[in-house]
Amino acid sequence: MHEVEAKGILKGSSNDLGMNIYRGCTHGCIYCDSRSLCYQFTHAFEDVEVKINAPELLEKALKSKRRKCMIATGSMSDPYMHCEKDLRLTRRCLEIIYRHGFGAAVQTKSDLILDDIDLLEKINNDTKCVVQMTLTTWDEDLCRIVEPNVCTTARRIEVLEQMQKRGIPTVVWLTPILPFINDTEENITAILNECVRVGVKGIICFDMGLTLRDGDREYYYAALDRHFPGMKERYIRAYGNSYEVPSPDSRRLMGIFRKVCRENGIIHDPMECFEYIREFPEDKKQISIFDL
Repeated sequence: MHEVEAKGILKGSSNDLGMNIYRGCTHGCIYCDSRSLCYQFTHAFEDVEVKINAPELLEKALKSKRRKCMIATGSMSDPYMHCEKDLRLTRRCLEIIYRHGFGAAVQTKSDLILDDIDLLEKINNDTKCVVQMTLTTWDEDLCRIVEPNVCTTARRIEVLEQMQKRGIPTVVWLTPILPFINDTEENITAILNECVRVGVKGIICFDMGLTLRDGDREYYYAALDRHFPGMKERYIRAYGNSYEVPSPDSRRLMGIFRKVCRENGIIHDPMECFEYIREFPEDKKQISIFDL
């Protein structure tokens, strides 16, 4: 871990803002796209870059914004890595978002987010908060291999359940699904059943598969050699150096996914999910006043 003084913290258009407080990650997920060379990391991925002045930058940025909107975090680096336990930069930023009346969309794999559930509830009651949780692997032992340094799927589902109890809407990222490893009907169905049970608002799944870029591919293949002997060669035979790596059973599994979502009223078109996440409730406070 190393600290830097960042020049800015918010990126995006006026109504679609995002921030990454950390750069790099310690979760160790074997498939992580953020390791790709195109993102031009100049330091080891596990040597997390900490934007130590993120709260001050966010405070300054939000003071000057006249129109409220949702502010997203977690798209590139998880805001609830182990270092957040001590640094609390994500919490400080969420406090600023709440104080200035903006909404928050937080994406994570970590149960550390439960430390901030009271604050997330306040944001949601005041404007809107959406918690997004990645789920890929139902089997606990396999999950510990694929996503080794973060809580397993069972614990993440407990997080979703706690959010639901507080009235905080949730969206699940059912991605990536790894061909020949967790691309089974049993895995997909088990995750979907739990999503239904805990009442998620939406599920994002572009396809049953993953993507591999230079940098990411090498790390993934090294992990396959360690944990799944012979699997790398199977990938090379099936996909070569392709960017898109779909499961051979993708069509059937996507059919199951869409059927479960339709039957249970879960948003599952990716663009509709993103629209829901980005939509800021301009009149929420006004409505709540008249409803008293």
